Amino acid sequence: MKHKILIVSGDPNSINSEIIYKTFKNLNADTKRRIYIVSNFNLLNKQFKKLKLKINLTKVNNLNDSRLSKKLKIINIPLTFQDPFRVPVQNASKFVIECLSLAHSLAIKNKLKGIINCPIDKILIKKTKKNGVTEFFASKCNVKKNSEVMMIYNEKLSVVPITTHIKIKNISKQINYNLIKEKMLTLNKYFKKLFNKKPKIAMLGLNPHNAELSKNSEEALKITPSISKLKKGGLNITGPLVADTMFIEKYKKFNVIVGMYHDQVLAPFKSLFHFNAINITLGLNYIRVSPDHGPGKDIIGKKKANSLSLIKCVKFISNLKK
Repeated sequence: MKHKILIVSGDPNSINSEIIYKTFKNLNADTKRRIYIVSNFNLLNKQFKKLKLKINLTKVNNLNDSRLSKKLKIINIPLTFQDPFRVPVQNASKFVIECLSLAHSLAIKNKLKGIINCPIDKILIKKTKKNGVTEFFASKCNVKKNSEVMMIYNEKLSVVPITTHIKIKNISKQINYNLIKEKMLTLNKYFKKLFNKKPKIAMLGLNPHNAELSKNSEEALKITPSISKLKKGGLNITGPLVADTMFIEKYKKFNVIVGMYHDQVLAPFKSLFHFNAINITLGLNYIRVSPDHGPGKDIIGKKKANSLSLIKCVKFISNLKK
């Protein structure tokens, strides 16, 4: 059981069926045998037909059902729709939340090697009062003190934002020693667990030029003292470093670059690595990863979707020693 990989098909109004198809075709027979999709059978069937993609599907009842292993195995979740790429938001929301909840339930019972969720428009999980899928799974796992970590990973570099899906105007209010400490302790612990080495961490400041470290800046009041305490606690962490030059050459000296907010580190990271990256949630009771891109609503049906990130997700979980 524990070698099986669960893929949540995610947002129905998306490129997800296309990247699932391209990924499945790319996998060897042994990996295909271990893949299960949480989705709606009729939805995927009609989406593949509309995209003129030929793939054999089979509906299975649970993870014990491994019949016809060469086929794409679907654990069915109910969904009402007419057009497979224009599912009403209310229906899509209920469907996505049920899919994610089932994935959590199976993973928490230690029945999986890991979960992969395909991209999801955040409006679909708005009723859960969570800002993103990272926060959704953290809540399901009863993670305390916002200690879960969103890590965008490539073999050469990873990046972590201290704050994730919040408005820019709220970032400064959120940053404090306790938040930085909890995130960095999680990062240090799980990075060592996953990659068998202690991470070399660079932490960025918040303001341009680190606000020249003026006495009333976030760098002087919050970030620098946090780094000092974490160093005394044994973490290999440097900073605060200036964000505008970090991704030219300096990033090569570190395993992880930690920023104060989402786009501070994700924008330059994606400029460097494009689709060659995955999103890993650290601090959960199980492995959860996802492609490092959105649902691609603007290219639905155009067969332009890049499946590299989903392929990387599958290979990452497959290669984990567990």
